[in-house]
Amino acid sequence: MPGATAEAQRWALGVEYDGSGFVGWQRQKDGASVQAAVEQALGFVAGHPVDLHCAGRTDAGVHATGQVIHFDTTAVRDERNWLLGANAGLPEPVALLWARLVSRNFHARFSAQGRRYRYVIANQSVRPALQARGVAWWRYPLDAERMHEAAQALVGTHDFSSLRAAACQAQSAIKTIHSIRVHRQGRHVVLDVHANAFLHHMVRNIAGVLIPIGQGRREADWVHEIMQARDRRASGMTAPAGGLYLVGVDYDPVHRLPGAGQAPVWPVLPLTFGEGVGRQDPG
Repeated sequence: MPGATAEAQRWALGVEYDGSGFVGWQRQKDGASVQAAVEQALGFVAGHPVDLHCAGRTDAGVHATGQVIHFDTTAVRDERNWLLGANAGLPEPVALLWARLVSRNFHARFSAQGRRYRYVIANQSVRPALQARGVAWWRYPLDAERMHEAAQALVGTHDFSSLRAAACQAQSAIKTIHSIRVHRQGRHVVLDVHANAFLHHMVRNIAGVLIPIGQGRREADWVHEIMQARDRRASGMTAPAGGLYLVGVDYDPVHRLPGAGQAPVWPVLPLTFGEGVGRQDPG
């Protein structure tokens, strides 16, 4: 391996992972974490332990296609060395997508100007098998248009106390949702949310409110009632973790990171043979 230099460099990397087999992103005493796996792989390439910082600490079972991390190192490596070397040592559900040398004032979390999440619901009468760990499952028919219309009440700057986890440690519940969209893709109902920041379980709690509305068990104005209550007990369920993906993080273009400011990208969901994308039958 190449030698080392006394001057530390800061590297930013893009990461994707299937979170179903991990206790979450953050390193913990018990259970496998994504952070520990990536730190071990990068540390081997660097020749010294590394300490990672991420844009968003995803929970157990939550996935990512656009997680961003950074670390400091005195090791001299190029982008190819970091990617190929670390990916060779990572478990199969985790992969580094890109690596970029950044300035020392860049921070994966604190430099982020926005984050994008996608929540995917398999809306069919029987449980899915091939995508069981990558989607939430709801057996009753959902009206995606009704869900989308109700969700627009969340756009803007609001107090999201009713949509935060009881254990959320954020100092303020006031966040800004830039856009929210619910649409049907074959047998899947997809929720896309773009905000400046998110509270703990916020997207899953939004999904938990919209699902009963889409099923017709609640009226659309229930969203307004929940927001006005500013109390988690007035809200709905916390939807399962398996349907949630961190799909993108926004940064100032000055950092020149791949995908910065781009629309979230998520793999095209496989359709049953002969099924049309526009089909509305969720069963």
